[in-house]
Amino acid sequence: MGDLQQEATELLRELIRFNTVNPPGNERAAQEWLGARFAEAGFEVELIGAEPERPNLIARLRGDGPGPTLCLSSHVDTVLASAHEWTHDPWSGDLADGFVWGRGALDMKSQTACEAAAALSLARGGWRPKGELLVVVLVDEETGGALGAQWITREHPDKVRCDLFLNEGGGKVIEYDGRRLYPLGCGEKGVFRFSVITEGVAGHASIPKIGVNALLKMGPVLDRLGASQPSYDLTEDARALLVALTDGGEVGQFDATVALDRVRSIDPELAIIVEAMLGVTLTPTRIRASEKVNVIPSQAVLEVDCRVPPGLGEEQARVRIEEVLGSDGHRIEFINQVVGNRSPFVTTFSAAIGDWLGEQDPGCEVVPFVLPGFTDSRHFRAAFPDLVAYGFFPHRHMTMGEASPLIHSADERIDVRDLGFAATFFRDISLRMLS
Repeated sequence: MGDLQQEATELLRELIRFNTVNPPGNERAAQEWLGARFAEAGFEVELIGAEPERPNLIARLRGDGPGPTLCLSSHVDTVLASAHEWTHDPWSGDLADGFVWGRGALDMKSQTACEAAAALSLARGGWRPKGELLVVVLVDEETGGALGAQWITREHPDKVRCDLFLNEGGGKVIEYDGRRLYPLGCGEKGVFRFSVITEGVAGHASIPKIGVNALLKMGPVLDRLGASQPSYDLTEDARALLVALTDGGEVGQFDATVALDRVRSIDPELAIIVEAMLGVTLTPTRIRASEKVNVIPSQAVLEVDCRVPPGLGEEQARVRIEEVLGSDGHRIEFINQVVGNRSPFVTTFSAAIGDWLGEQDPGCEVVPFVLPGFTDSRHFRAAFPDLVAYGFFPHRHMTMGEASPLIHSADERIDVRDLGFAATFFRDISLRMLS
């Protein structure tokens, strides 16, 4: 693990030093630097993109026999950072106190570095797969993937076609009630954002009762959104996770509310994350009304971020919205609709991941995980329906509770031991699935 950890650490430190805050992204310099290392190791390398300064990197190691294509995927764009809030400069890649510090240290230049270190070590050692090893480093994930995963799977699907796919969205160990659980990202919730619209009558704000204030009609709507969330709609994976966390016996023979209360009594912070997986969620985020401070608004618009479990669509979203908001005094208009996605939890691929974890961390358990948000995996699952895709970047030393608050936050950092742990995983899983 030592050599892999050192290489992954140095790769990450260098990647962090490329400022790829999106927007504008400007990922080309980082991609060219990384691509040169793949080319030196014997990979076929392509840089292709919708915009010249924002190319996606495809590194392909062809095999010496038939077999599946395993894709190790990541993205190199990041969210912004305010340097004055940080202990170490966010683009320094500092190595201090056993951590690499900087924007992207967790989301997700670290996975880029670990996947690259693993793939490079295999190629330099003369190994060739049965099938193909594909390393795809994407751009533009942080703003939805229009120039990255969405573009490349639509415009050049044959260049990234694969059978097995690893990406972000799981793997950070959960220490729970004396157990060590590794979440395997099997699915991602869909996005059904909508507007709540109330109507009134405009008037001069100096005479409050001369009009009908549409903004005041929004008060009951906000009260309802603050008071409750919709009833649960348990998917197979969410139900299986609850069963695993509560020793609930056979799937389906338990009460989800009771099970979640038990999780909450053991780990309140984990319960918050788990609850978001169990059904439709509604979160108001923006509101607008009058364009002038002295005009009573004739219309108010509240935007709500709505996430829907994989497999459910607009019909169930509307049912749950009406359950919370009712149907009187407002109307609903959807802003965008993206159905959630998933891969089966039980496959030969997940079994291989579980076997590896059992060897490295005896007594641990693998549990299904449904990401409340979404990643580039959604575009690959949509493009390749038979694909088995998982979110998995294993951390053994930083727990999910320690790492998650640092993502998109100040002082983002990763334990260098987890870089070695993850790089070893990506090397070993490539050998197991492609040998």
